[in-house]
Amino acid sequence: MQNVYKLGIIGYGGMGKWHHINTDKLGFIKTVAVYDIAEEARQRAAEYGLRTYCTLEEILADDEIDIIVIATPNEFHCPYAIKSFEAGKHVISEKPVALNSEELQRMIDSANAHNRVFSVHQNRRWDNDYRIIKHIYDNNELGKIFSIQSRVMGSRGIPGDWRAKKVHGGGMVLDWGVHLIDQALDMVKEKVTDVYVRMQHVHHTEVDDGFQLFLTFESGLVYLIEVCTAAYISLPRWHISGESGTAIIEDWNCNGKIIKPIRNKENVDAIPIQAGAGLTKTMAPRGKESTVELPLPKITTSEWKEYYENFVAVIEGKQELIVKHHEVMRVMKIMEAAFQSEVENSSIRVDI
Repeated sequence: MQNVYKLGIIGYGGMGKWHHINTDKLGFIKTVAVYDIAEEARQRAAEYGLRTYCTLEEILADDEIDIIVIATPNEFHCPYAIKSFEAGKHVISEKPVALNSEELQRMIDSANAHNRVFSVHQNRRWDNDYRIIKHIYDNNELGKIFSIQSRVMGSRGIPGDWRAKKVHGGGMVLDWGVHLIDQALDMVKEKVTDVYVRMQHVHHTEVDDGFQLFLTFESGLVYLIEVCTAAYISLPRWHISGESGTAIIEDWNCNGKIIKPIRNKENVDAIPIQAGAGLTKTMAPRGKESTVELPLPKITTSEWKEYYENFVAVIEGKQELIVKHHEVMRVMKIMEAAFQSEVENSSIRVDI
């Protein structure tokens, strides 16, 4: 008979509730309690029959709880995780795991000292659009890759809550950047040698509400990550180019295609065209005579539940963590280099 692990959630906002509703579908994790400073949040949790607590000490003293999920504003992740380890709990932290690498190292050290499992909910590794692009990259379908562009764009700004406050670890680098950087490092198995960022402050001066982050890998691959919260027309979610083709994914629904050259016919339609006030042959579009259009690959997608299956298997000594501590640390180091780049207004040489 499979063990059922009891879950306690600290912070019952959007992601806290997401963990509750979705993990209860799994059969091997059951949410039993919530701690939140807001009475309204506790009332919502109580409507589901959950025990509710008004203090951190109360939920950590609940002996039935095996696993704590931390879904609070970012500055509380480190102290709450350490207190949870000290109370004998395993911990899943929402991202970003901490405000800096020093905090993250303290969390890792505490988990190891108390022999507890500690993981970060980098759930965007299971996004279908990402897994399609990773399949294309891993299977060398476009030849040697020299450019990857990953974008998330919208027009609704930063939510009017703690995410707009620097003290809480707000801003889009820490909110969306942490996911897209994790995807980049999970896919490209090379060291990053150069980090450069341009942050946007369209509606917020205290934190960034958008950014363009350029990562250069040791092979020369340039990986652009762009987040914008003030764009009413979005650019493609993914654009990836290699020596033998280009792939594009337009949106979250994975609409897209692959264009490849037809060997030995690359120049059959190289005819100058009128472009604005002049002619161009270099930028003349290709036609069916020299290219072939292919559909995006069909992949067997893994679901987000694999994250929780892995977490429980690690508790039981059957697997290693999918989201490893050193991977999370690399993401944190890249974000720190990005903030340094913003301050110095320059490219930062790194070995990450």
